[in-house]
Amino acid sequence: MLVEIENLQSPAMITNPEAVAEICRAILSVEEKHDQEKEHLWVFGLTTSNRIKYVDLVTLGTLTNSLAHPREIFRMAVMQGVAAIILAHNHPGDNPKPSKEDIKLTQAIHSAGEVLGIPLMDHVIVTWDDYWSANSEGLVTPKVA
Repeated sequence: MLVEIENLQSPAMITNPEAVAEICRAILSVEEKHDQEKEHLWVFGLTTSNRIKYVDLVTLGTLTNSLAHPREIFRMAVMQGVAAIILAHNHPGDNPKPSKEDIKLTQAIHSAGEVLGIPLMDHVIVTWDDYWSANSEGLVTPKVA
């Protein structure tokens, strides 16, 4: 599902992981309660000036996980010709700490982005009250062309 940014009452430019978290919360807040309790995995496609070109819901999982693969994550990025992506997903519980699978996914997407020339700028994990950022933790070091 592609979200049109104009319908979100959030900034169109990403300057920090908190902005990503706010947009994810805004998207979740308009969903049915039973869907809010599922993991969502979004890809933010960015222009060269870090403006959001799109937000794509790549997968809607269960309470504790969702399936993701680089081909689905980069599909829209390649079609839309974005400069970079941000990966974001929610943890329906209160803990934004990444699982081992979250770290593996971050590393895989970072590597795939280097091959494609579409860098992964961050992977943000969101809860209703907190967030975690791979970039802030030094796990993602994007190389922008």
